[in-house]
Amino acid sequence: MKYVCDAPGRRTWFRIETEAEATAESETMRHAVEKYFRRERDTAVRLYQPTSTNTIERDIGLAAHIQRSMPMFLTLRENDGTPLATAMLPPGGVDNGDFRIIIVGPANSDPFAAHDESIQALAGHLGLTLTRERCYPYQSYGV
Repeated sequence: MKYVCDAPGRRTWFRIETEAEATAESETMRHAVEKYFRRERDTAVRLYQPTSTNTIERDIGLAAHIQRSMPMFLTLRENDGTPLATAMLPPGGVDNGDFRIIIVGPANSDPFAAHDESIQALAGHLGLTLTRERCYPYQSYGV
């Protein structure tokens, strides 16, 4: 995981960078972030255009391409490492208006009541608008 920013209450946002990290997040948080991470990573890999046909050099830019082109998957952690919320943000954290931002708590619960200050810290860090109405997909379903 890669550090993104601090949040109030000794909490920290980290970027989930590997499938293993996404799997662990899914298992601990009891939601499907692993499925979405895998799907988005596979799409990014498929869209990669190597700059060289030389076998040794072909995938030199692949990791950077994946980081740039796939959505950002983040986890909010307590200072002891306990996960509190998971977010899927647009690639590079840049909102183009078309991307469906999702932020959920354990078992797809609403994270905004308990962690709104932390979510707003992330919003401020990235320059995004992260409101419950915009980011919590289950608000009308009572999950």
